[in-house]
Amino acid sequence: MEDYKYLFKVVLIGEAGVGKTCLVRRFTQGLFPPGQGATIGVDFMIKTVEVDGEKVKLQIWDTAGQERFRSITQSYYHSANALILVYDVCCQQSFDSLPMWIEEIEKYASCQVYSYLVGNKIDQINQIEIPQSIGQQFANRYEMKFLETSAKEADNVDKLFFDIAHRLTAQAKQQELEVDKPVNFNASNTTNISNCSGCLKF
Repeated sequence: MEDYKYLFKVVLIGEAGVGKTCLVRRFTQGLFPPGQGATIGVDFMIKTVEVDGEKVKLQIWDTAGQERFRSITQSYYHSANALILVYDVCCQQSFDSLPMWIEEIEKYASCQVYSYLVGNKIDQINQIEIPQSIGQQFANRYEMKFLETSAKEADNVDKLFFDIAHRLTAQAKQQELEVDKPVNFNASNTTNISNCSGCLKF
């Protein structure tokens, strides 16, 4: 059994094609998968990081953005310790859909979930449609952390996940969160993921 202090569940949501899978794979595997296909339902990867000298395991869930999978992905919200809402800075439609995703967070997520708004694909400088200031304003409105990233160039990807790991660890130490105790994780049985209660402020 791997020795770790905390286990946190991080869930990525947002429209199809915004780069959620690429963000996850860049962080967990250190690679950018060219021609990445759409996620079918839900996938997850695990990475253990060190926070203040303690091992923290991040269980990162990558959800499909297509409408037909929405009922499946909604079930993963309530047990999330952190939610990353991703949009494509080069796609106005993905930004315009954010209020719909916010409604889902309000409806399905637990009330202390740590929420992050992420504008991805900043490497495509000549195609950017949503200025950084607009993304920041939206995040401020809903009391979310905000960051722009490039999964392709690895810009701010580690920063995103390490910030989440540090924040959740600090909350856990202050007993503001219920966290998982170290247990054997069976990758073939994903139904044993324990729930963590918490509330997002809107």
